[in-house]
Amino acid sequence: MTDSPDPHVRPFADWLREQSSGRTHDELTDGLAELVRAVKDTGKKGVLTLTISIAPFDKATTNTLTVTDVVKVALPQHDRRKSIFYGDDAGNLTRENPLQPTFEGLREVPASPTRTDRKEQRA
Repeated sequence: MTDSPDPHVRPFADWLREQSSGRTHDELTDGLAELVRAVKDTGKKGVLTLTISIAPFDKATTNTLTVTDVVKVALPQHDRRKSIFYGDDAGNLTRENPLQPTFEGLREVPASPTRTDRKEQRA
């Protein structure tokens, strides 16, 4: 701590540009742009998180600190396509409803000729 009555607090952005030789700043810049594109594309929320950890370097020196950071980007995802299946008593998934009765002896009726087809047949 300082004994000065009006200590100057260094702007966070200044420190951020120096952290990890500027890599943290670059990761945040790229992550933010990627997140904005994904939110616009999906219409869903995403999250950009910066976690900063500060620890003493050793017990002998009180003013030497180690600073580490983690940048995480949680991009929103498009909804996955859904499929419809039915579950049978054995726990299997099937496209056919096992509760739907089946009809035996049904046959397809041929389509009747259209008006245009009938005119062509007369000619």
